[in-house]
Amino acid sequence: MTELVTKGIKISVKTVFEGTFLKNEFIHYAFSYEIYIKNLSEDATQLLSRKWTILDSLNENETIYGEGVVGKTPIIQPGELHKYKSGCVLRSPNGAMKGFYLMENYSTSSQFKVRIPSFKLSATFAQN
Repeated sequence: MTELVTKGIKISVKTVFEGTFLKNEFIHYAFSYEIYIKNLSEDATQLLSRKWTILDSLNENETIYGEGVVGKTPIIQPGELHKYKSGCVLRSPNGAMKGFYLMENYSTSSQFKVRIPSFKLSATFAQN
């Protein structure tokens, strides 16, 4: 599991290779990832938006912006954990993802970025 703490918010990521499928005569590689967001600070925070950079080993990189995560903008109380599962598809068996969440501290109304650690996406058969 990959982990990183930014400004009292701990992000942990676990990935799973889900398999391959054929689309438009190309093999695609499906991955799921589970994100754990733990509030280690003393203030309630809300996850407002996200930015992902998806890196494919074929250099077909993609950047995604959006509100919240999987349709939610969770408020995370001190000591609480929010988790969700999502996924992505690559054109190669290896890649990575990284990014950040824009969060708001409820006590100060200030917004801040929380880094999502870079994590690898690797098909089981392609691992050393």
